[in-house]
Amino acid sequence: MLTRPEYLLLPANRVFITASIVGALVLNMLPWARMAAIPDFLALVLVFWNIYQPRLVGIGIAFLFGLVQDVHDASLLGEHALAYTLLSYGAISLHRRVLWFKPMGQMVYVLPLFLLAQLVILVLRLAMGAGFPGWTYFLQTFSSTLLWPLAEFVLLAPQRRARHRDNNRPL
Repeated sequence: MLTRPEYLLLPANRVFITASIVGALVLNMLPWARMAAIPDFLALVLVFWNIYQPRLVGIGIAFLFGLVQDVHDASLLGEHALAYTLLSYGAISLHRRVLWFKPMGQMVYVLPLFLLAQLVILVLRLAMGAGFPGWTYFLQTFSSTLLWPLAEFVLLAPQRRARHRDNNRPL
């Protein structure tokens, strides 16, 4: 059985965190982002940073980027802001528990968070008179959850320190 190597993580770079959140927002703004099975990249990155760096990325950042997403989608102002705020609150509440598990085990914890965020948006839209979009609407939750191990690998890559130190490398 292969064991996952344990890495010592360097401190998180604020510039990288900001760039990853803005990059996720840009991915959400692409035209194909409205398709059913395309993950909500902004929600994925916000949950990730709320779990791994809850003091640097908090509920206020989630609310701000939720408002930007609402303005872009021309949707009810505040629906994404509310969903991302609840998502961030849940991630911050669970962050100590989630970090005990490997990425596949962490998926069990993030799936209900993504589902809650989508349900909040759906309930708000139904309350405003929109029709039910169908069960394919929830494919976004599962695609976001399936991307969790890849997101962890990519977003933690700049923080990983080599296991065997080499005098010719700065890290």
